[in-house]
Amino acid sequence: MKSSDLISIPPAERIQQVQEYYFSRKLRQIDEMRRNGADIINLGIGSPDLQPGPAIIEALHQNALDPKNHGYQSYIGIPALRTAFADWYKRHFDVTLDPASEILPLMGSKEGIMHITMAFVNEGDEVLIPNPGYPAYESVTRLVGGKIRYYDLVEAKGWLPDLEQIEAEGMEKVKLMWINYPHMPTGTPASPELFRKLAAFARKHRILLCNDNPYSFILNEDTLSLLSIEGAREVCLELNSLSKSHNMAGWRIGMLAGKAEYINAVLRVKSNMDSGMFQPLQAAAVKALGADESWYKSVNDVYRERRHYAEKIMKTLNCSFDPKQTGLFLWGRIPESYSGAEELTEKVLFSNHVFLTPGFIFGSNGNRYIRISLCSTVERLSAAYNRIVSESIKE
Repeated sequence: MKSSDLISIPPAERIQQVQEYYFSRKLRQIDEMRRNGADIINLGIGSPDLQPGPAIIEALHQNALDPKNHGYQSYIGIPALRTAFADWYKRHFDVTLDPASEILPLMGSKEGIMHITMAFVNEGDEVLIPNPGYPAYESVTRLVGGKIRYYDLVEAKGWLPDLEQIEAEGMEKVKLMWINYPHMPTGTPASPELFRKLAAFARKHRILLCNDNPYSFILNEDTLSLLSIEGAREVCLELNSLSKSHNMAGWRIGMLAGKAEYINAVLRVKSNMDSGMFQPLQAAAVKALGADESWYKSVNDVYRERRHYAEKIMKTLNCSFDPKQTGLFLWGRIPESYSGAEELTEKVLFSNHVFLTPGFIFGSNGNRYIRISLCSTVERLSAAYNRIVSESIKE
């Protein structure tokens, strides 16, 4: 066949609006370095390396042995899972949810970000997205034709939104606002005062306020739900997940909670996208959601020890950080001697074979910050510290 006879089908124009995820590209580079013999310590990605509890794995195993559990499942999850989510929210967040109408199990909360956006955002609608913030909010908005409106989060204001500034820029076309507290990447915790202000803001402007809440149990003493605020349910939705809280990231088990009317709108999208979650996974999630306080304490004891070494790395790199941060990461401001975060992270990658996340991938307000994941063993974190400190001594 002649080259002139080759056919190329162009992809949809919408994918020109998004780029390949930074970590996807970077992991290819790290894999290449490893193939060439480099021992790269990856402190970049927040993928829990700890296992779920043994009883959870056993529940998966036992339910997978039953031949009746391998068929298509309900789009809204088994009743036992919805009830377990409701009990979990009542026990830990003091929020009462109707398991039949106000909870929708998801294949991970990331799926929910797409489904919520597809269900509520029309082409041209404005979506308020935090800068810095989780890149998926931006990507899905672009894919559905929404218009992105970034709102600034800055260290000087405690990484909290300036609602007066947002309001001054106009609210007429805003349909949805994403928040994420406890916040990723900065580790800023939620507070009742913050959630009351945000819920009142959403009610005033009749916009949908969505809180992405997967970090509520990690190194955080005060679990808090946006839905605990009086009147919030009229204008708010909340995503949650077992990925971080129960070390079940690869299992893809999340949930959406909120007003039945909003849940039904999202279900109309979701029911056209999948055919239900594998039943043994749902049964195992029921077991996980019943964990007592000792489970969360044991997980946080591990992360607390790891955090100690992450802080040592930050200090060795002359980065400043807030010790009151919560969550699965440590966020630090780089020295003024660097032009930006990537200059520092690339230096550490090639000089010390340690991968840290440059904050610019979360938005322009992250350009002078780096992020260290706590999803590596103390031994690997200690080894990373020793490599970096040895280089610092040489310099």
